[in-house]
Amino acid sequence: MQTATTLEMLRSSIAGLREEGGDSIALVPTMGALHEGHLTLIREARARADHVVASIFVNPRQFGPNEDLDAYPRQLERDSQLLAEEGVALLWAPPPGEVYPEGYATNVSVGGVSEGLCGADRPGHFDGVATVVLKLFNQVRPDMALFGEKDWQQLAVIRRMARDLDLTFPHVSAIHGVGIVREEDGLAMSSRNAYLSPENRRRAAALPRAMKDAAGLIEDGGDAARALSNLKETLRVAGFESVDYAELRDADSLAPLESDNGNARLFAAARIGGTRLIDNLAV
Repeated sequence: MQTATTLEMLRSSIAGLREEGGDSIALVPTMGALHEGHLTLIREARARADHVVASIFVNPRQFGPNEDLDAYPRQLERDSQLLAEEGVALLWAPPPGEVYPEGYATNVSVGGVSEGLCGADRPGHFDGVATVVLKLFNQVRPDMALFGEKDWQQLAVIRRMARDLDLTFPHVSAIHGVGIVREEDGLAMSSRNAYLSPENRRRAAALPRAMKDAAGLIEDGGDAARALSNLKETLRVAGFESVDYAELRDADSLAPLESDNGNARLFAAARIGGTRLIDNLAV
């Protein structure tokens, strides 16, 4: 596996991959601290493309002033080994100054799907996501990109940005969502799970269980507002300090729903032991 840390190195390596033949390239953007969820994205990318490029970049523009940028786990050596073992052709691991050089002044903002849910609790977060992803697309110029469905709103923002800005081949011909990878007890895999104490990790499993129960009630024709209220109360009883949101929304537009419309998705974010966990589930 090659590793590039400057744009010059990246472009040279990408040109080399294109020249090797079978020139389709899939990009898997990450912030590192890799787990099985990330590796599932890599495997899916390998099944879809001739070459896989993975990026590791802890993007400062998607962290708020009181969030965990400095504490976010950075383990490049371990992550590099995992990517090499999975057959990644190229790792793009730039320092912040290479992505945002001195004087950088451009921001990408996507309306609509970025509003509410995590967008309400983390102002500016999705601007940071859209900005760095567009830069990654322009830097790597992949034929496709893969993102995890755990961050469903993020995926919706990226898809909307790609449509609105006419990002088509040879930049990005397809943006693929890959299903959530879960622990044995149902908790969605996340780099932030490492922040949980053993006791809070045990309690955290209440989140997917409560969401499954709420989705089941809605699917059976039950009152959605009551199902969401039960979900919030279940999480508080389980030891969560707060519930940022528990909402039913259209899976594509992310418009709020009062009942199942045949394309509904349940979204929740809650905090336990100071760690914010998110999850979503099809209804």
